[in-house]
Amino acid sequence: MYSRNHALLSALIGVPIAINSPSYHPVIIWIYVVVIGVGIDIDHFVVARFNRGDWKNARRCLQNPSLIFVSQQAIFDSGDLWRDQRLLSHLIIGGMLTTSFLMIDLYWALGTGMTVYIHILSDLYADNQSREAYLSKKIA
Repeated sequence: MYSRNHALLSALIGVPIAINSPSYHPVIIWIYVVVIGVGIDIDHFVVARFNRGDWKNARRCLQNPSLIFVSQQAIFDSGDLWRDQRLLSHLIIGGMLTTSFLMIDLYWALGTGMTVYIHILSDLYADNQSREAYLSKKIA
C-alpha cells in the first residue's frame, strides 16, 4: 500500500485514539499515530539493503525525493523487497515499539499497537488485491 493511503488510514484511526487520550494533548497523539503509520515503512530500505547488498534504493530516493510522493513503484526493483519480509519487519518493529511503550505509558502502547495493526492489515489487503488483479490478467 502506498504511503498516502497509509497516511489517510492513520489519520482516520488517529482521531478516536487522540480524542480518548486520558492525559495527553489530542493533537500530539494524532500526529504521532500518523507518523508511525507512515514512518514504519522506513524498514523497507533496511530490508532491501540486506537483499541487494547496497543502499541503491535509499540513494534513489535521496537523489529524487519526489519518488516518495509521486512514483513509489519506482523506488524498489523486483526482488529488492519481498512481501513476507516487509510484513515480518513491520511485526518485529511494531512489537518492539509497543512493548517499549508499555514500560512508559499504556495509552501510548495501545495507540502504537493499533496503528501498526492497521498498517499491517492494510498491507495484507493491498497485497491480496494486487494478487487477484495479477491472477485475473493471467487467466484472461
